[in-house]
Amino acid sequence: MVTTEIAEKIKRLEEKYAAMGQDLSSYLDGLLYADYLTYWDYIQLDVLLNLQHPRTPIPDENIFIIYHQITELYFKLALQAIEQICLAKEPTEEIFTTQIKRVNNYFRNLINSFEIMVDGMDKDQFLQFRMALLPASGFQSGQFRKIEICSTNLINLVYENQRPEVVPNDLQSALDHIYWLKGASELATGKKTLTLRQFEAKYKHEFLRLAEQYRDCNMAATFSKLPADAQERIKPLLMEYDLNINVRWPLMHYKSAVRYLHKKPEDIAATGGTNWQQYLPPKNKRIIFFKDVWTDQELEDWGKNAF
Repeated sequence: MVTTEIAEKIKRLEEKYAAMGQDLSSYLDGLLYADYLTYWDYIQLDVLLNLQHPRTPIPDENIFIIYHQITELYFKLALQAIEQICLAKEPTEEIFTTQIKRVNNYFRNLINSFEIMVDGMDKDQFLQFRMALLPASGFQSGQFRKIEICSTNLINLVYENQRPEVVPNDLQSALDHIYWLKGASELATGKKTLTLRQFEAKYKHEFLRLAEQYRDCNMAATFSKLPADAQERIKPLLMEYDLNINVRWPLMHYKSAVRYLHKKPEDIAATGGTNWQQYLPPKNKRIIFFKDVWTDQELEDWGKNAF
């Protein structure tokens, strides 16, 4: 029996496919012959489980690969949420609150799960397989850099003592001084490591386009356009966002580096040649997205009291 409700839906389907020059009857035939959708096909499970290609036969390398793949998927979700905040036609408190909560949840899960990296791998196995990864490095996560670029004015991603060298309002100049360059440059000579040269070859132009797109609508700029009362309600979420990305997340990486790379009398170099002892501690690099939401004392103590 065709009810009035079903008849109405059939009519709407006819209109939908007519607008595309398609025949509804043919589409319904397709539905009749199509197989039922399965869970494993929908999430491409077989593909997913075959995306791990270790460079060595050492078992714990799979932990390393899978954890980083999971991390990049969370970064993808974070970028999607940021885009909904910053590129909304009319940014509202509701949109900002909903999406920033999502990003905070993603990073909270990542931070809490980092024990998988800190304690979840055998140290001797890690020190063996890591040599097959040269010069690849987590430093080369383009998605994480995109999160940073979309979060704040680009000048805030330049070390404070280098900001006078940046040409005002020149995004290329800011990118040429961006803080992460120092983290992958040789200490003695200042030359860029191969890790950094690879990274720039892949992402440099893409980062500039993204910075141009978000120049006036990054997270900080979008927040500043909201009414004062909305800003006050969102402020705690923004502070958590800043801490999660600029303090807690790098601190977990630092903790992991100490666990695996600290060795007397001399620390082991990172695979990408990054100066992790100086680069990772947030109290050293002092990158802050939203300085206006913090007190002077909180800024002074940045990175010293993470949790």
